[in-house]
Amino acid sequence: MALKLSRTEQYVISVSLTLLACFASYLFKDIIGYRIVALILLLVVSISAILFDIFPVLLTALLSAIILNFLFIPPTFTFNIDSAEDILLFLMYFVIALINTVLTFKIRQFERKRRDEEEKGKTIELYNTLLNSLSHELRTPISTIIGAIDTIADQNAKLSEINKFELYKEIEIAGYRLNRQVENLLSMSRLEAGTIKPSYDWWDINEIVFTVLKENIADASDHTILFEPNDSLPLIKIDGGFLEMILHNLVHNAIQHTPKNTTIIIAVDWSTIELLISVSDNGPGFPKAQMDLVFDKFYKLNSTVTGGTGLGLSIVKGFTEALKGKIILRNLKCTGASFTVKIPVEISDIHYFDNE
Repeated sequence: MALKLSRTEQYVISVSLTLLACFASYLFKDIIGYRIVALILLLVVSISAILFDIFPVLLTALLSAIILNFLFIPPTFTFNIDSAEDILLFLMYFVIALINTVLTFKIRQFERKRRDEEEKGKTIELYNTLLNSLSHELRTPISTIIGAIDTIADQNAKLSEINKFELYKEIEIAGYRLNRQVENLLSMSRLEAGTIKPSYDWWDINEIVFTVLKENIADASDHTILFEPNDSLPLIKIDGGFLEMILHNLVHNAIQHTPKNTTIIIAVDWSTIELLISVSDNGPGFPKAQMDLVFDKFYKLNSTVTGGTGLGLSIVKGFTEALKGKIILRNLKCTGASFTVKIPVEISDIHYFDNE
């Protein structure tokens, strides 16, 4: 693979390598002989062909051939060649150097084309996976919203206030679900585009956790979520939006991929330099062979029977890394799994106290 250097830099380096090899060979020419020098220079041309574009390598081949003739093939310091054997040596050197350059360039072109085709295939596969996931994940809340609205419009007079409230609640839940999928797609687009830049401010972590719990309360009706706020928790300098996105996806992932009646525990701890947040559950945990894959984009466990686009945990990892942190997944000894997020932070001397 060619180095990512400008054309000028490639010319300078390739010529410098040739001159360096010639200088070193000239010091020992009486020992190694000019035929060995030809092999050394051919090696330099081959290395240049691997590293650089075709035109700097062609210059290297031409320059090395000229220097080989002028300095090493007798009579030296002249471009004349007396013996037929040396003429053949010079011609063969020049031809082999050129063939080596062109063939290496063609091989690199072929490899580049193959990589592009593989990347194109992977991109198509990812888009197909995304579309297949979204076809369910977006269609379900949209159908719920349309169905509820049609029911209200067609049977408004017949519906009781309780029925209307339930339909409005279904619309609200479906709207939140639809909004969550759109936010995940936007977040993934930002991560892939490299435009994720945290904006740091002082935040109360307890407040962020309560916000996440409120967002997931509708989906968590069949689960128990435990969080014990710590009033001694200091203010933390962090991007609150990033941390909320991380927590939201971890909690939603636990709700979505664990059985009913599972208990989910959120814990917050800190040191002078680090914030630690864990989201654990007493569900079935993760298969050991698949634990390294759960943060991959669009990846779903083979045992997954519920919906989801497979974006949540990859977004968690992306936002955590944007905050210069890391996330650790481990299975618990008895049953369940635990995600631990570690983020380097600045701790305030001021503590937050909830006014009751």
